[in-house]
Amino acid sequence: MNWANQSHHYGIVQQVLHWTLAIAIIALFALGLWMVNLNYFSPYYRSAPDLHRSIGVLVVTAMMIRLAWKAVNPKVIPLSSHRSWEKWLAGLIHSLFYLLVLALGISGYMITTANGQPLHVFNWFSLPAIDFGIRYQEDIAGDLHEVLAWSLMALAGLHFLGALKHQFIDRDNTLSRMLPFVKQKQHN
Repeated sequence: MNWANQSHHYGIVQQVLHWTLAIAIIALFALGLWMVNLNYFSPYYRSAPDLHRSIGVLVVTAMMIRLAWKAVNPKVIPLSSHRSWEKWLAGLIHSLFYLLVLALGISGYMITTANGQPLHVFNWFSLPAIDFGIRYQEDIAGDLHEVLAWSLMALAGLHFLGALKHQFIDRDNTLSRMLPFVKQKQHN
């Protein structure tokens, strides 16, 4: 088991970050869908958004760690069987993932701090509010946050379909390179 990436396989750190972020992002999306329908009298009216915000800050932080880890590790080379359009599309999708998660974090921060209150993260620490001077900031950022979240889920669905294509149609090692403790086929 390698902690760092190799040219032919992702290391355990990248794998753990990938799968942890995937689960957390899907959970945040589900929590977001659920909590926007809570009414004022729900016992979760305040705690669900607090949880959503706190996990959101951790997700953005983990994504930044993943980017830094990626920068200091060897690049995992695409399989020789991958077509040029697949390599291009994979690169675009990965870049969009990073961009969308960062944009979701910023828009979520702008929603929370629109009235000058800080963003509290699990009562561990607070991020101070910044006055962006945007009229109707909470509403604009909220609309943007929703569009970005749906876009991220659509992109995740495309990413998932691509992984399934590689696994069951191409029958190559693309998916197994991101799975810990999975032995790769020797022909790729």
